[in-house]
Amino acid sequence: MKKVCLSIGALLMMTSSAWAQNYTIPVLENDEKMATGQFTPDWESLRTYEVPEWFRDAKFGIWAHWGPQCVEGSGDWMARELYMEGNHKYDYHREHYGHPSEVGFKDILPLFKAENWNPEELVQFYKECGAQYFFALGNHHDNFDLWDSKYQEWNSKDIGPHKDILDGWSKAAHKAGLPFGISFHADHAWIWYEPSRRFDLKGNKRGVKYDGWLTKEDGYKPNPDGTEKWWKGLDPQKLYQQDHDFSRNTWDNGSIHSQWGWDNGANLPTQEFVTNFYNRTLDAINRYQPDLIYFDVTVLPFYPVSDCGMRITTHMYNHHNDVTSKKSDIKTPATAKQNPGVVFGKILEENQKSALVWDVERGAPNKIMDYPWQCCNCIGGWHYDTGIYRNNSYKSAATVAKLLVDIVSKNGNMLLSVPLRADGTPDEKELAIMKEFGAWMNINKEGIVATRPWKIFGEGPIADADVKINAQGFNDGNYTKAGSGEIRFTQSKDGRILYAAGLAWPKDHKMTVKSLKEGSPLYPGKIKSVKLLGYGKVKFTRTNEALVINLPEENLNRIMPVVKIEGGL
Repeated sequence: MKKVCLSIGALLMMTSSAWAQNYTIPVLENDEKMATGQFTPDWESLRTYEVPEWFRDAKFGIWAHWGPQCVEGSGDWMARELYMEGNHKYDYHREHYGHPSEVGFKDILPLFKAENWNPEELVQFYKECGAQYFFALGNHHDNFDLWDSKYQEWNSKDIGPHKDILDGWSKAAHKAGLPFGISFHADHAWIWYEPSRRFDLKGNKRGVKYDGWLTKEDGYKPNPDGTEKWWKGLDPQKLYQQDHDFSRNTWDNGSIHSQWGWDNGANLPTQEFVTNFYNRTLDAINRYQPDLIYFDVTVLPFYPVSDCGMRITTHMYNHHNDVTSKKSDIKTPATAKQNPGVVFGKILEENQKSALVWDVERGAPNKIMDYPWQCCNCIGGWHYDTGIYRNNSYKSAATVAKLLVDIVSKNGNMLLSVPLRADGTPDEKELAIMKEFGAWMNINKEGIVATRPWKIFGEGPIADADVKINAQGFNDGNYTKAGSGEIRFTQSKDGRILYAAGLAWPKDHKMTVKSLKEGSPLYPGKIKSVKLLGYGKVKFTRTNEALVINLPEENLNRIMPVVKIEGGL
């Protein structure tokens, strides 16, 4: 095992310029070469990046956050939490599949069949619901590659579905004419799987080690009944990646969150592990030509201890520039020759938001951002959760729309995950939610797609409040409570048309917009007409207190009204 001697505390005190030359774990490029071109792997170069116009116009994407962790239907992070004694996912796994010393996550992989998965049908449905781009999961923290991976033997082509999942998604997205994105999360498998080396502290299996200790050699030992192990020839350590010292406080289930940025006692990965993630990611980029890539990390993969994420980003920008300028068969709605695609990072400093697109998980800032950004959210859990289904705990179509309108008013896009069951299908409740949202979106997308923020993003109690972001985001609950007194604004790209959405239908059928009162410096010109999208012209009154819009006596839908305002801006 390779040791890293320099402390993470000392690393974090170094300046960003030093990182360009002094990464502790530099990636090796013996197998996959970083594309060269306009960009180089340093902040000075990456800050010259400009977000493609097609992404700024898109506003709404759908994500299939789907993989083998959906098999048990116990929710997100089950491949970690099945190794946490007392956790409900541990209890469910032990009751239905076996003790984690005998049946670990590796043994769930063959049960992931994707037998009813129809990517073309699903992507077309997403497009009909208003999606302007589509995302697929490439790998999760479970370290299982959902493609015919050159650098990870634990992959969906050789195990489980025996299908190249990314290939199916990619072809379906391109056929539908949607930009295609891939999310990569496996860089954190290094510390994420540490519980797989635990053991029970009580009960009849007390002290029996879980299967995170197994090696390739163990696969050649016959089962107690004399049969061969199904994973014979595979190395469990290529999946679990636990041949290293534990991180500090490894038995504290919550410590991983403070160690997500490779500080606070996280065991640092080896160069071999970092390079393997780099190779796998470049392999997927080169094969499937994604227009967007997403990292579930602080800033970039392995930042600031390695240049891995910087090099992947540089490769993506240069490679995508080259592909879109040379190949006319790539159905990306970009017209400019220079189209570097999009790379997302979380918890970015202000000077990094010009180099990457800032991603906020399940939340939003409460102001208009200077640079385009994205919120990633989900109508349920990130991986399929039967408890959410049984308890009717999915976000409603109205909630999805509230979040979208609020995000777009602040210069953002929303990427929405619709969880799939292990067989590759959404359940009937999810379908009903998305159909209702899609019907609303297709009528009101004029005020969303290809719009830009107005002078202010909105008005109302929430708009006026100091709503804080928690870590990666996690403040979306504030916005789901919005009522008809919350108004959000967007405008056409030429600034001639203003759109206003009330985040719920007012009970008195009068939409009141204080920011558009007579004499408002925000809108000093005359308002000539107001149209309710999906209905037509409506009457309005402009007083010294507000613009009051008379809505129909019967609501058009169960979600919200969006009005189109024309006049003299």
